[in-house]
Amino acid sequence: MATGQEVKQEVALEGVVTGGIDLESSGKLSQAVVVEPIPDQKRASTGQESEATDDEEWESESLYEDALDGAVDEDSLGHPYETCTLEEAIAYRNRLRLVGDDQFIIETIEAKTITAKKLCTAFNIRLPAFLDGAPDVAYYRLLGLGITRELQKRVKLPQYNTIDDAVSLLKRSKNIIVLTGAGISTSLGIPDFRSKNTGFYSQLEHLGYSDPQEVFDIENFREDPSKFYSVAKDILPSTNRYSPTHAFIRLLQEKDKLLTNFTQNIDNLEGHAGIRPEKLIQCHGSFATASCLECKYKVKCEEIYKEIKAGQVALCGRCIRRLQPDRASGMKRKRSANGKSHSRQRRKGDHEDSTDDDDYDIAAAGVMKPDITFFGESLPSGFHERLCDHDRFLVDLVIVIGTSLKVAPVSEVVGFLPSHVPQMFISRDPCLHVDFDIEMLGDCDVVVAELCRRAGWELKHEMIPPTQEIDVQLCAGYVSRFTFKAKIA
Repeated sequence: MATGQEVKQEVALEGVVTGGIDLESSGKLSQAVVVEPIPDQKRASTGQESEATDDEEWESESLYEDALDGAVDEDSLGHPYETCTLEEAIAYRNRLRLVGDDQFIIETIEAKTITAKKLCTAFNIRLPAFLDGAPDVAYYRLLGLGITRELQKRVKLPQYNTIDDAVSLLKRSKNIIVLTGAGISTSLGIPDFRSKNTGFYSQLEHLGYSDPQEVFDIENFREDPSKFYSVAKDILPSTNRYSPTHAFIRLLQEKDKLLTNFTQNIDNLEGHAGIRPEKLIQCHGSFATASCLECKYKVKCEEIYKEIKAGQVALCGRCIRRLQPDRASGMKRKRSANGKSHSRQRRKGDHEDSTDDDDYDIAAAGVMKPDITFFGESLPSGFHERLCDHDRFLVDLVIVIGTSLKVAPVSEVVGFLPSHVPQMFISRDPCLHVDFDIEMLGDCDVVVAELCRRAGWELKHEMIPPTQEIDVQLCAGYVSRFTFKAKIA
């Protein structure tokens, strides 16, 4: 029988787990688990080649990351042979924190009281299909990652549990961070990205995309922007209306309680709702403006709406003008010896990039890209500066609304902020990889309306029925998770 130390060594051989990086020195919010490849000695002992291609290593790491990101559906917890029950999962997590990873492994894997495969489900790990039929040792690497992630998680504050606690926190807090996702806009008919069957990614799968996120990969956009433009009309904001949840955030601002609204949304509805620019960080950019990939010329996005709605690639108007023959001579513009163009200078528009028209030569018109943050692009510098250098020292309450917290680095914000600051979660579905102090599940608009009613605040919005009544229920097996449902008259 393997000893606890041997089990830990096996986990280490299968994939060394290391911590994150210094957030302050790097300016990045990344505490993701790093999975290193199998040591060369182990590969050599199995007779395999000691060198693997970068693609192979990336694929291996990506598969494990997908398993960690895709938490077990709680409805599936309870199968007696494959998954832990909810009660078992909670007990295992508590035991891990109580005795530490060494003793925990001795009591479980070494003692053979549970398989590594089943124990993975206690840490909200979706068992990957590529491990089906594999021996239990094949799950050690995944289990090691799950244990490390669990030990790195913020611990729930035990003094905050009830809806009354949530209301009290709202009323007394003065520097609230609100972190929002697509769920605050779905009541307006704008789809979120990740919901099954209805989310935007699900729609892309139906169109034949094997990995819907590829549409929003910056390298893919540079190579073939037509893929993005073929579907962009489906996420283009079609309204200036805002939801009751947007109104709730504005109400916090009016009460001088809003520190910052970090939004992952690209619909720019926060601005329409009246959230002041100095209180708003658009983590993933927005459709407010668009920029040329070639000359960096910036315009209001409305100027390329025609192309977006038609599914056509929008080209830079300034690039096109510079490539056209000179109206007077019938010849293309040429630069003089001192680098200045002989053509008459135009007045720069309000959104035009500061680069001098006549100091830049191009061979072809550049593609206009809406100023949303694609995968592979850095987040706006204001995100890191605001969070790391300002907000984390002032925040006294965190409210996460309408997001599954799946996309880094925004998903790491709640773990980065001081652990003693209360955190509340409002969304349709639970977020299983974060231990929030109070979870309120249901339509975001319904939840915030009820919180305001209990706080004695007037939340004005045309979408809130004046006689609306909300049914609030504590979820079975939990002390701080509630469901909110509007009663049907």
